[in-house]
Amino acid sequence: MAMITRVTYNWNILVFGIRSVLWRQNVKYTTHSDVAKKRKKLVIMGTGWSSYSVLKSVDKKLYDVIVISPRNHFLFTPLLASTTVGTLEFRSIMEPIRNSGFRDSTHFHLSYATKLDTEKQELYCTSVLMPTIKYAVSYDKLVIGVGAFTNTFGVPGVAEHAFFLKEIADARRIRNRILCNFELSVQPTIDANESTRLLHIVIVGGGPTGVEFGAELYDFVEQDVVRLYREQQKNVKVTLIESNKILSSFDARLSAYAEKKIQQRKGFKLIQSTVVEVTPDSVKLQDGSVIPCGLVVWSTGLSPREFTRTLNCVKNKGGQILTDQFLRVKDEPSKNVFAIGDCSGIENMLLPCTAQVAERQGRYLSKFLNSGCDEDKIGPFKFESLGMLAYIGRYEGVSDTPQFKFKGVPSWFLWRSAYLTRLGSWRLRMQVPLDWTKTLLFGRDISRFD
Repeated sequence: MAMITRVTYNWNILVFGIRSVLWRQNVKYTTHSDVAKKRKKLVIMGTGWSSYSVLKSVDKKLYDVIVISPRNHFLFTPLLASTTVGTLEFRSIMEPIRNSGFRDSTHFHLSYATKLDTEKQELYCTSVLMPTIKYAVSYDKLVIGVGAFTNTFGVPGVAEHAFFLKEIADARRIRNRILCNFELSVQPTIDANESTRLLHIVIVGGGPTGVEFGAELYDFVEQDVVRLYREQQKNVKVTLIESNKILSSFDARLSAYAEKKIQQRKGFKLIQSTVVEVTPDSVKLQDGSVIPCGLVVWSTGLSPREFTRTLNCVKNKGGQILTDQFLRVKDEPSKNVFAIGDCSGIENMLLPCTAQVAERQGRYLSKFLNSGCDEDKIGPFKFESLGMLAYIGRYEGVSDTPQFKFKGVPSWFLWRSAYLTRLGSWRLRMQVPLDWTKTLLFGRDISRFD
């Protein structure tokens, strides 16, 4: 018994040591021995790419960092589409924010901001868990990184009947709807027409999100539906609607390659049109035609969040918070308020709303803050794209980088390798390959849950 106790004790010490090493690699840990009165109070809004990048990189010896967000995790969005069909599990692309090394457990607030008073340097918040809890948080420096919503463009029925793909909750709803529709399609009283409608999925938007979701669907149908719902495979249809060309931000040859591959797939169809209405069981196009369907996934552009819309500051034509080249909110007298990521736009600099841009802005802002906001030492923000990657299904992808442009299986390998190295922690870098391996060997998990 004593030997078992010693082994257990030594094992616990080993596990604790490994965790400590891995944790220290991800955060800049500081102890309470730091002189608190010398540290400034840095408040970060949001837990997306830009905010999370600041949180990980800012020097916590210089700042007491407080994060305010209605979401308590960082989400690796480039792999979000993979969770909609079970290629990856949801928690494999989520990193808890509290793993980022807060000095105090009260320095993360599961709340959302409702108002900003720049004169008092206070941010007014409401608790997500109990809306009756309202309070103000003071700051020395404020980073606004609240992201953006999916843009519905005012199309009737989109908000009520379409599914978005921005958060884990969105992916979970899509996954449940897909599985429910497959199960419903084989119920005894469902006729052939209704079964066909249930298994028709419409994707609106031909950007990377829409194309990669379609790719995951294709793999699911080819690898799992053929085995689990063999009789229903012939009824599965996917329609991708885009008013322009798909992957229009990519090199024209890569875009054309992706389009050709998708059009060659049985049951897949590309339509160049605009959706004018979404109903519970169909979408209506600009030419008046109606497409019956069981699921509509909407992935077309971005729109400012409520906090951004109501903020009293200079904004660009898209409603984003306008900043100078040091990412400070334009015409804000104190120069202590910064805006980064999808909610912001830099004056005289047109940048895409991508995870790459947001992360680079967060890293730059961390350096700027760590320097004491020394403009001469750090210089203005500059962005050079590292390239774009997209998965198009069947172990093929497209890669558009400054050095080279290629497609097919090598591009898919680069897509997986690049994203694997960019995952936020060693925990995720272990979980994602494990999920890929399980899917390859045993297929996707199609269990339905609420």
